[in-house]
Amino acid sequence: MVKVCIFCGSSMGIGEVYKNAAEEVAIFFVKNNISLVYGGANVGLMKILADILLENGKEVVGVMPGILIEKGVAHKNLSELIEVNSMAERKLKMINLSDGFIALPGGLGTLDEISEIMIFNQLHICDKPFGFLNTEGYFDKLFGFFDYAVNEGFVRKEHRNNILVSANISELISKMQKYHPFSLNNWIDDIKEEVIVRA
Repeated sequence: MVKVCIFCGSSMGIGEVYKNAAEEVAIFFVKNNISLVYGGANVGLMKILADILLENGKEVVGVMPGILIEKGVAHKNLSELIEVNSMAERKLKMINLSDGFIALPGGLGTLDEISEIMIFNQLHICDKPFGFLNTEGYFDKLFGFFDYAVNEGFVRKEHRNNILVSANISELISKMQKYHPFSLNNWIDDIKEEVIVRA
């Protein structure tokens, strides 16, 4: 993977653990010559990632809607800052630019981005690998929801099993490199059959 998109918080979070994790990811990218694609901000975990890569001469591409650029949160020293018209266009641009995706701890914006890429993978709109860097179990409750949704019949087990997770960036990248998408046809056939059975 040459370019990896990271979804993460525009805040730092409480405590040093999230900041330290972002630093570890950035250093790993530097050592492995991986370019960063991200939301383009100069705040929060986003800033930590961008600053470390830039300080080490690595490529950092930011993607940000004009409405946010006007609010003064865009990083001024990126390799490239791409201005888009909307949040939806921002996500699509990041998806098209990247070879894979990683979620670090974040808030509602990160959750929105996570949902988009998981849905795209589910529908084979995008077959690129996606993983969670589960720092200090930050995403455990989200994974609990996924498990509950599987048990209740709203998420398929293969989709749940397709989610890559590690608390270690090296291990997560290794999992992403070995990623193979599942078959869409089996899923579509099964949900059609459900309709017939329950009618």
